[in-house]
Amino acid sequence: MTAHAMTTVPMSGVRGAIARALDVLGRFPLPLLQLMFRLAVASVFLKAGLIKIRSWETTVQLFADEYKVPVLSPDLAATMAATFELGCATLLILGLGTRLATLPLLGMIVVIQTFVYPNAYAEHLTWASILIFLLTRGGGPWSLDKALGLEPEARR
Repeated sequence: MTAHAMTTVPMSGVRGAIARALDVLGRFPLPLLQLMFRLAVASVFLKAGLIKIRSWETTVQLFADEYKVPVLSPDLAATMAATFELGCATLLILGLGTRLATLPLLGMIVVIQTFVYPNAYAEHLTWASILIFLLTRGGGPWSLDKALGLEPEARR
């Protein structure tokens, strides 16, 4: 039997049911996944940025006492963090400059993982995985990037 003929032979039993289920799962729309990823990771950073600006003095004090980011003053580190969190989260929600917006957030994750909360790797790995997906695949067809012609046609 040829390889082509084998792929067209219907499977039965458990293997057939698994193959059919995987086929259905493989049809999950990538644009919906890209939108969900953008909104999910944006919500994490947007919330963090809003908390920072709600009580600025407390935020700067946290950067001085707990976060202790090397090289940067607490005020500058807090300003950069809040700016990137709010700005990049907004861009991800809109799907505007999606790939570019992932870069500062990935940088923040590296800094936080390395210097601030080294034991929070599970959350950081989750966020970084989503951001790397968006960096490499873009915001998808349901984004301003696509509407404005800033994203190339999807590869098949």
